[in-house]
Amino acid sequence: MDIDGLIAKAGGVPRIAELTGVGTEAVRKWRQSGAIPTRHWPALLTVPGITLDDLNETPSESSRKMSDPVHTQQPSGTNAALVLADGSIFWGRGFGAHNDNVTGELCFCTGMTGYQETLTDPSFAGQIVTFTFPHIGNVGTNPEDNEAPHMAALGVVVKEDVTAPSSWRSHQPLQHWLTTQGKSGISGIDTRAITRILREKGPQTAVLSFPAKGTIDPASLLERARSWPGLEGMDLAKDVTRPTRTWHKEIWHNQHPKRTVKRRVVAIDYGAKDNILRCLVTAGCDVHVLPATTTGKEILELKPEGVFLSNGPGDPAATALYALEAIRTVLDADIPIFGICLGHQLLAQALGGKTYKLEQGHRGANQPVKDLTTGKVEITSQNHGFAVDEKSLPKDVKVTHVSLFDGSNEGIASTTKDAFSVQYHPEASPGPSDSFYLFERFVALMDQRATSPSKSSSVAGA
Repeated sequence: MDIDGLIAKAGGVPRIAELTGVGTEAVRKWRQSGAIPTRHWPALLTVPGITLDDLNETPSESSRKMSDPVHTQQPSGTNAALVLADGSIFWGRGFGAHNDNVTGELCFCTGMTGYQETLTDPSFAGQIVTFTFPHIGNVGTNPEDNEAPHMAALGVVVKEDVTAPSSWRSHQPLQHWLTTQGKSGISGIDTRAITRILREKGPQTAVLSFPAKGTIDPASLLERARSWPGLEGMDLAKDVTRPTRTWHKEIWHNQHPKRTVKRRVVAIDYGAKDNILRCLVTAGCDVHVLPATTTGKEILELKPEGVFLSNGPGDPAATALYALEAIRTVLDADIPIFGICLGHQLLAQALGGKTYKLEQGHRGANQPVKDLTTGKVEITSQNHGFAVDEKSLPKDVKVTHVSLFDGSNEGIASTTKDAFSVQYHPEASPGPSDSFYLFERFVALMDQRATSPSKSSSVAGA
């Protein structure tokens, strides 16, 4: 019996993880390698229907390594390789900065535009991004399209070789921009094959190698890929957060009505994209940005009318170890809260819920989400591999949005506090602007508080 058959027979990923006393990330890595370590066999043999013959049919870790379909002969014309933990190897042509081995979680993004915004989105920290759209780099790069000062993704995988940019906005070709960022790309890759692997097996650990000199050793890269611990349990917000600052820029070509009254907002930066801050200003906020490790006391000292919890990378359960104290302090102070992406997951935990790692993450600019309050469907921009467990939410937290792809949670609102959040990126960049109303909803909460400070509003769940 193959690994997927064993997992299904044991009752699914959560059940087999519980039986063997490991996390779901470990089970994901078993699926990558196609093997279950023998030390876990006794626990599996307690499951009705699983026999020793079933387990013996699954290749052991050692035999799997010996029989991996890794083609060690480097094809002519290639100078880079992408090796996945399941033993797959993709040879290609490197561009950007040289590196011996960059290791991270390989994911794919379906956006047809906005590759520069994607690569500089701090939520992609710890990940190598595969673009499903083949013509990446065709409009070059420019300083205005950065969502953070530096590229956050570890590397980039594309199908076609990067051509000369064709856009009046371009300041620098993508390959030169990558060099200045110290990051590597690989082209000539069958990105459809990678997408199928990730779709069927979930995110894969991978190593991207583009050495300046010497040969590429696929076997050592495979060993490195299999030894990487994975994003589960990893706090990356501390790596991408930025220092305290104020923000005054609005969104590009702003046509929204100007507000004479600005609401004082503290934005906690777990890896905030710049366009999030632009949207807050455009909606009517005076924005003060604080780093991820800011305490609740430090937030309250600024006397905010509202607190915004930003997007960010990594495992929300790891970031929660220091973030929940601050969020709960704000909740206790009865200050309106709006969170997105990682901020959504952290707010859910602060309200009593839990999070888990998705087998299939959501990354792209065309993700359909249903607003359960209005019945409307929004096309959204998303980038996340973790989600809120709806079953864990307490009775005073209601579900407001769901994914129409897999039914996972996309939004919550407290029924006792002015606190709400969504899993997706309402600021887009890249992506549609269907969800800008959420920033306006946040401002409406603060406006209502200003006129009726003693009353908790119902706008959050509107």
